[in-house]
Amino acid sequence: MKRIKLTVAYDGTNYCGWQVQPNGITVQEVLERCLEDLTGKKTEIIGASRTDAGVHALGNVAVFDTDMRMPGEKFSFALHQRLPEDIRIEKAEEVPGDFHPRYRESEKTYVYRILNRQFPIPTQRLYTHFTYVPLDIEKMAEAGHYLVGEHDFKSFCGAGAQVKTTVRRVQEVSVVREDDLITIKIRGKGFLYNMVRIIAGTLMEIGGGMYSPEHMKEILEARDRQAAGPTAPARGLTLMGIQYLEERRESQDMEGVSGI
Repeated sequence: MKRIKLTVAYDGTNYCGWQVQPNGITVQEVLERCLEDLTGKKTEIIGASRTDAGVHALGNVAVFDTDMRMPGEKFSFALHQRLPEDIRIEKAEEVPGDFHPRYRESEKTYVYRILNRQFPIPTQRLYTHFTYVPLDIEKMAEAGHYLVGEHDFKSFCGAGAQVKTTVRRVQEVSVVREDDLITIKIRGKGFLYNMVRIIAGTLMEIGGGMYSPEHMKEILEARDRQAAGPTAPARGLTLMGIQYLEERRESQDMEGVSGI
């Protein structure tokens, strides 16, 4: 038996999120069905990030165990013959049997895209959140700086989350604008339920002039969901990738050796 790691990209528009559930089709369900067709056995997939309905991904990570003799890197090609076009395997590889995508130390990078202009663009409606309210990205970026570091993010945690602690560490928050497209980038070691979307909703309120950038500090200190802004719609959010710190260190070690 060997463990295969998949780097998965998908358009979340037509799915009820990642995790298998009774009320609609999910990315995990489709992957497991295609794996069963490929291997001839019912196969469970473990995902790193259980994205919500409508959220997209370019680099979610999942693993499964199999006794097939096919080389790990060939699973992407075999699965592409069975998967719908809105799910792709960017990379497949064999990993140690104890590799767990959720419990290994990692950093996740999300982006939230906002179309900020007078009228919507139909071709971008599934991948951006539209608002005609002019947004000041300098104020948004200033507010985002208050979120960097280790904080109690209880104000940015969606209802119903079952977690031992709401303390998380955010490594980076940036806000950039290119023409009418505003991109919020958030990188951190772990996120609470709806945390990135609530941060995006709050930054939009600040960018629209409802609050000053300094108000973000008060929201953090309140530790109250009612203090923060709305949960931004799912369609604007994309999980860009997951960097496992062990893999990063190995890569840096290799670069150091090659530079000698």
